[in-house]
Amino acid sequence: MADPRLRQLTIKTGVVKRLTKEKTVCEKEVVTEQNRLERFKGEGADEHVLRKQEEVISECLMMLPDTLRRLKKELEVLEKFLGDEEELKETKEYVTATQVVNDAKEVLAKKD
Repeated sequence: MADPRLRQLTIKTGVVKRLTKEKTVCEKEVVTEQNRLERFKGEGADEHVLRKQEEVISECLMMLPDTLRRLKKELEVLEKFLGDEEELKETKEYVTATQVVNDAKEVLAKKD
């Protein structure tokens, strides 16, 4: 990996991959916590426990917009980099980055 552009491509790819995963995990956590809240309500849990669980859900929901904003921004940066560095098209890093871009677009397109 002598070419510094490949190193930059690897870094940018890693950032988008991490943010894509973070968004997916956040969404799953919201669903998990909502299910837990429903279970607590069904079991007749203490009001304090229910309030705390609602706080946990609201914190999870607050993280989503920021994660989404960062993912969109970094995806745009990676796509621009890929467009500017077309001559790297034959490298495995470029192919990996293209796949990560496609994966991120799928995650962004998916509606809850």
